[in-house]
Amino acid sequence: MNLNYLRYFRVLAKMEHYTKAAEELAITQPSLSHAMSTLEKELGTYLFEKDGRNIKLTKYGKIYYEYVERALGELEEGEKRIKELIGIGTGSVELGYIFTLGPEFVPKLVNGFINEEGNSKVKFTFGQGTTSCLLKDLKSEKYDIVFSSIAKDEEEIEFAPIMEEELVVIVDKDHVLASKSSVDLAEISEYPFIAFGNKSGIRQIIDGLFKAVDNKPNIICEVEENNAIAGLVEVKYGISIVPKITALKYFNVKILPISNPQHKRYIYMATLKNKYQSPTMKMFKKYVEEFCRKNSLG
Repeated sequence: MNLNYLRYFRVLAKMEHYTKAAEELAITQPSLSHAMSTLEKELGTYLFEKDGRNIKLTKYGKIYYEYVERALGELEEGEKRIKELIGIGTGSVELGYIFTLGPEFVPKLVNGFINEEGNSKVKFTFGQGTTSCLLKDLKSEKYDIVFSSIAKDEEEIEFAPIMEEELVVIVDKDHVLASKSSVDLAEISEYPFIAFGNKSGIRQIIDGLFKAVDNKPNIICEVEENNAIAGLVEVKYGISIVPKITALKYFNVKILPISNPQHKRYIYMATLKNKYQSPTMKMFKKYVEEFCRKNSLG
């Protein structure tokens, strides 16, 4: 069925006059008549009948009009929505990120972006999770962009480093290690250790650090979120290695730099390769790179 014919039908049904409807549609009257004749043949019934010099909908035309009006209305709403999503300054960004970036980095980043001239109407949808879960959702297109650790064997995903996070050991203030100014990971295997879960990208990095010093932590539990780990350390449940985030200052813990092994932990901006990117998404990606470079976050 020809979509244009449905649009013609809607206009003719409203104006109830072939000449006026043809002028409104900017087509010839014979073209309009042909379109309606074709539509009626497809449906197997008349849609219009004469009413003096004008025309009006038949019983079946009135029923059909309700469906056509609803269908075209939905299509027009969808078209409007798509234009809003891809339009510069009026689109949307679905953003996923690891837990460490929630309290400070993402709020500052997004606030800076929407306060840029022309960006105030851009809408954001947010989600947090572990690296593996976020990347899974990225591939299912739940998110447009993800901030996470890098992952191996993800050929569909492009990873761009945007910032560096320092990893530190945290202990309670009464712990024997609290008197130190830094920590060698080769020396802490005897203490109960609170680890990140296996789905977290940072877990692989921390496991690699212990392997580098030929040591294994005494893992007593696994936790997904940084604040939860800090809370357990504060009540003397164990020690841990976490990113040095601002939120740590709100916990009664001692923060110790790692003296050995030397390491770098990066946060990446992950996007799908060979996928359409709206103008708004491209603009946001560029802003992320500039924001991180200017603020030297890490």
